Amino acid sequence: MRSADLLRLISLAAIWGASFLFMRVLAPVVGVLWSAEVRVGLAGIALLAMMLITGRAMNFRENWKSFLILGTINSALPFALYSYAALSIPAGYSAIVNATSPLWGAVMGAAFLGEQLTLRKMAGMATGVLGVAFLVRLGPVEFNSTLVLAVLACVGATLCYAIVGIYTKKKLTGLTSMQMATGSQVGAAFVLLPFLPLAPVQGEITATIAMVGIALALLCSAVAYLIYFRLMADLGPTKALTVTFLIPLFALLWGYLFLNEHITMNTAIGCAGVVLATWLVVFQPAPKTT
Repeated sequence: MRSADLLRLISLAAIWGASFLFMRVLAPVVGVLWSAEVRVGLAGIALLAMMLITGRAMNFRENWKSFLILGTINSALPFALYSYAALSIPAGYSAIVNATSPLWGAVMGAAFLGEQLTLRKMAGMATGVLGVAFLVRLGPVEFNSTLVLAVLACVGATLCYAIVGIYTKKKLTGLTSMQMATGSQVGAAFVLLPFLPLAPVQGEITATIAMVGIALALLCSAVAYLIYFRLMADLGPTKALTVTFLIPLFALLWGYLFLNEHITMNTAIGCAGVVLATWLVVFQPAPKTT
């Protein structure tokens, strides 16, 4: 891996790790739905501007249904669920559960795409479940119904990402990565819009809150997508997925530095279990040739 690619990988992990910190700050003030809407709305505008500047077409007339479905599953629901979780659990918790996305992707791939569910993948999924269970039961946050609901919300978000993987492979083969990224943000903004009157802002919109919202949208969605697609082009999808291992580490670090969230030995053990599980699922040994 070139030094430039390594720098992009670490930068992307730091940015996506910070997204959980930003949601932890933003959601209690503006609410769950507004937190998600701010993120997808501003990101969608920025990505649309990028598409116009670079002369790439979105073809909304042909693809608007796909963009609404993609936006719902890939952005609106996951961002709302993570924002709900941010109301009650540390940023590191959400990021650690988020790292299980490839595990659910393996389950969905086996169920709907006929992909092989190997012993290695099954061992990875079992390890991931144990890692999350260990974190929830023995982590620094008191074990109660609020914690369980918040973690289940994060699990729901990861399931959405797994479903998106199936949907894009089956239905969106004609769209480019940038069309899907932009369309998902724009589609999510339209999906969330009718529900916003039911979710009034909870607190005062200060300059700090405004900057956090802008950073969450422009940095953690728009800029992050551009970095990720560059990594996909330069390294391929498997190596680009190594960012999944680093996100929880940065989320734990940012939460510790800026929100005084505790990092205990049990937190580290739970995080290590999930990272190991993801590695087992993502990096499959090459088949032996005869």
